[in-house]
Amino acid sequence: MSIQPIRVTVWGENAHEKTSETVRAVYPDGMHTVIAAGIREYLGDGAVVRTATLEQDEHGLTDEVLGSTDVLTWWGHMAHGKVEDAVVDKVYQRVLNGMGLIVLHSGHFSKIFRKLMGTSCALRWREDPNERELVWNVRPGHPITKGIGPVIVVPHQEMYGEYFDIPQPDEQIFISSFTGGEVFRSGCCFTRGQGRIFYFSPGHETFPVYYQTEIKQVIANAVGWAYRDPASSPVFEITKAPNAPTGWFEKSGND
Repeated sequence: MSIQPIRVTVWGENAHEKTSETVRAVYPDGMHTVIAAGIREYLGDGAVVRTATLEQDEHGLTDEVLGSTDVLTWWGHMAHGKVEDAVVDKVYQRVLNGMGLIVLHSGHFSKIFRKLMGTSCALRWREDPNERELVWNVRPGHPITKGIGPVIVVPHQEMYGEYFDIPQPDEQIFISSFTGGEVFRSGCCFTRGQGRIFYFSPGHETFPVYYQTEIKQVIANAVGWAYRDPASSPVFEITKAPNAPTGWFEKSGND
């Protein structure tokens, strides 16, 4: 980990919390604040964490904010269509140029995740208060599963099931099973350009999943995994790849 703290921006739609008493009872200050608190708890001085929400100017993701973000986390659901395409394009370019992205739960259907995956990202789902999720750790020893046992038991959760229309993950970290017998690829790693992406499905708005110890640990671990230190690993700027004259690689400064 870099000596400098990881600069994390936790993005939350913050829409359910404003319209539903049920959600507000679970997350009175918004899911984004709980997710941010979990990252601070587990990374401590190793991270500087701020939040951004849909209702802010440019959804809180201005050029200044994105330019000073090493890892962005994303939770959205009911207002995917309200996210401006211009903001999505900026986030997309930052990921290609090295910013990490952690996509949570129903963020699978966000504009940014679908743009990065190039597929529909559709899945099967069922909301049942009696549903239990078992999140199976299929990559023990991976940085994202540090401190995590063989299985995470989520007592109440929305069912997500296959087929999940995503590209083949670079690494499969978790697979979940549900009360109804369904299975789901619930923790998936991808690389796009210079950026690392982790999709992690546990975390519904009406259940207190983001307060759960193991879930907070996984998200914090994922932030550390997705981080690229520009000082030790310079990021290639995708948008600035120049026209290359003959012999460019032999010139001073390119070796």
